[in-house]
Amino acid sequence: MKMFRPFKFLRSLLAKYMLIIFLAISIVQIAYFTLAIFVLEIAKKEHGDIVTKAEITSEVEEKWHTEAKNIKNFTDEVVSQHFEKWQERYPKASMFWVGQDGTLLTTLNVMEQLPSKWTPAFTTKFIKERYGGDPFTIITFLGGDESNGFIVIEIPRDVFTPPLKHIYETYGTFLFIGVIAIILFFIVVSFLFFKGIRKRLLHLQEAMEIRDVDGLPVEIDVKKMDEIGQLQQSFNKMVCELRDSKNRELKEEQLRRELIANLSHDLRTPLTKIRAQSYSISKEELTEEGQQAMKAMETSIISIDALIENLMSYTLLMASKYKYEAKEINVLRFVREQMSTWYTVFEKEGFNIDIELHSFENNGWQVDPIWLGRIFDNLFQNVLRHANSGKYIGVKTESTEHYDAFIIRDCGNGMKNESNAKGAGIGLSIVDIMVKGMSLDWDICSSESGTEIKIKRYKVK
Repeated sequence: MKMFRPFKFLRSLLAKYMLIIFLAISIVQIAYFTLAIFVLEIAKKEHGDIVTKAEITSEVEEKWHTEAKNIKNFTDEVVSQHFEKWQERYPKASMFWVGQDGTLLTTLNVMEQLPSKWTPAFTTKFIKERYGGDPFTIITFLGGDESNGFIVIEIPRDVFTPPLKHIYETYGTFLFIGVIAIILFFIVVSFLFFKGIRKRLLHLQEAMEIRDVDGLPVEIDVKKMDEIGQLQQSFNKMVCELRDSKNRELKEEQLRRELIANLSHDLRTPLTKIRAQSYSISKEELTEEGQQAMKAMETSIISIDALIENLMSYTLLMASKYKYEAKEINVLRFVREQMSTWYTVFEKEGFNIDIELHSFENNGWQVDPIWLGRIFDNLFQNVLRHANSGKYIGVKTESTEHYDAFIIRDCGNGMKNESNAKGAGIGLSIVDIMVKGMSLDWDICSSESGTEIKIKRYKVK
């Protein structure tokens, strides 16, 4: 597997990013020299080698003087051969021979009108005009002797322009546009590269936010095996693990519910037998200690029965199988009936009972009476079991601009303190589920001086 790592690196975003950085550093130079070579080749085809070799005027002048001095035969044919030899090197050059007496003899490529007879005045004027001007003019005596007359060569000065300058002057605009085009191409490629990365990352972000029917993210298609592709694979693997974990959790939850339901059902049979036997024993003549023991046993049986009932109800509620039938009831009358049922229980335990129930603006609540009764039963059981030390229970009504509420208050040690009958909190969990299931709300305020619970129904505006 190791020998494939270089190929893996070449497919990575890091390799592509390094390539872009390298191109960013060298793109201008590469573009300029590439286009310069291309333009140079075009110039060669149009102008020949002259554009690749710039000569110095002094060297040309010295060479012209030297070759003119070495000519021995001063005939038209010899001079013409000498002129043709120089024209091969400088096609744009013009040459002519003026004799000792001022007669214009041999000419080559002469475009201007020259006099057939040169006077000293015209010769002086010609030399003055050509000095330092364009074309570049060289005048020398034929054979190095003025008696043979003089020969003249005129070469346009642009022939001596440096090749790069010549190319730039001729093709500079094309070269500049070409460099700009390559730079723009590089910018477009870079933009598309990073746009593609951003698009894939946004797609991954969207996939993380989308939820399937099971509440988990959906898997995404992996098209490239670079770093983002590996991240997408890891994301898909995580989704699969979450889905497997959730399936296991659902199966475990189902087994747990079935176990609780079966245990609740199986425990009721021996509990009923224990209750029957305890009732039979209570009919016998017992000592004072025996009577207290039977009373404690009866209390424990009631607590166990309530716990089993809570377990069964909680399991059904979590499985959404607890029957719910909402209807409009007079909630004030309903709570009074609940209090009448529990009144004797609290009175028997020596509680100070404080009831203040006043009518609401609208006493009709759309609730399930069985659920609402279960809520009050659980709350009263908690007061009886956990706030017995305070020996106080108060049930009141409260109306505000926003809600109507029933307030249940005790003077126990509060929920943060331990009690002898502390349970697992299933009763309050059932209250929470049922309250929210009936679109009600509730608040708990607990301290060392007691606990206050509000069952609220918000008013519809």
